[in-house]
Amino acid sequence: MDAKITETLEYYFKKRNEIKDFVNNSNDLKTDQIIENGEELAILEYKITALQVALEN
Repeated sequence: MDAKITETLEYYFKKRNEIKDFVNNSNDLKTDQIIENGEELAILEYKITALQVALEN
């Protein structure tokens, strides 16, 4: 079970970094795009936190 959690965490970390890089490297994002990416990051952070807690227990 730990292996699946670790694999999922790696995937979520990769997705988080992709979103951060996209936002940070874009010069012409609209407000809606920034908000949408922020919401996606918030969801990913929640999932990452939950999986890290599950991995510790």
